[in-house]
Amino acid sequence: MKLIYYSFLLLAAFYAPLVAQETPLFPKGEKAPNVHHTGDVWLYHVSDADAPFDYNLTLATFAPGAKLDWHLHPAGQQLLITDGIGYYQERDKPVQVVQKGDVIKCLPGVEHWHAATPDSDFAYLAITGNQPTQWLEKLTDEAYNSIKTDGMNNSAVGKEIIELSKEKWQWMAKKKVDILADLFHENAVFVHMGGSWGKEKELEIIQSGGIHYKQADIHEVSVNIIDDTAILLNRITLLAVVGGNEVTNPFMVTEVYKRQEGEWKLAALSFTKLLN
Repeated sequence: MKLIYYSFLLLAAFYAPLVAQETPLFPKGEKAPNVHHTGDVWLYHVSDADAPFDYNLTLATFAPGAKLDWHLHPAGQQLLITDGIGYYQERDKPVQVVQKGDVIKCLPGVEHWHAATPDSDFAYLAITGNQPTQWLEKLTDEAYNSIKTDGMNNSAVGKEIIELSKEKWQWMAKKKVDILADLFHENAVFVHMGGSWGKEKELEIIQSGGIHYKQADIHEVSVNIIDDTAILLNRITLLAVVGGNEVTNPFMVTEVYKRQEGEWKLAALSFTKLLN
């Protein structure tokens, strides 16, 4: 496959199988008193145990850096990670980095703790057997801060960036300029065939609907994490309507994300057209 490098009109599209979640599925709940945890944690009791269903279902939301004390569940627990990036560790085992979409099965009586990472929110649905949690010693700040994540969480961060990129295509296709305004870095650069410009003009272009982004088939995705910067490459086939004409083109799309105050911001977006 031969590459011809030149700037092209910024095109964006949605990835059909995915649907952006714009509102929470459940309320955040109430902030829990700091008895068995450090930092801010909110709890929402989705369903309490009863005669036919002998388990409780709870949504827990952690602010960055919030962590639970060591504890165990006599009847076991499953965690369905719904947002963010967190840590999970069982006694005498390595710390695991977990993120949205992961499922943790904690067997009855296994001592463990879980927490948000220092720079990410973290949330999960907990399915807990109907026996009281047994709380143990505190997880010290020294132990938490000593966790070495260089390289360990690159895979998790890469997955987060890929999902964010897919959601971004949907927001652009649906002209969700309010959400995009928050995603785009203030100094973001967007490259077009007719030139390059910044955030405000890009939002105007998307809102005007001069280009109809019908569908992007994503064939390959890769992410390279360098400190607080993520570089994502997408090889796509894009179906779009430009100037009233429907066109299909293959592209290598380069996206650069920058970590800012715990959130990923899109700092650059450019396209390279691929020719067979």
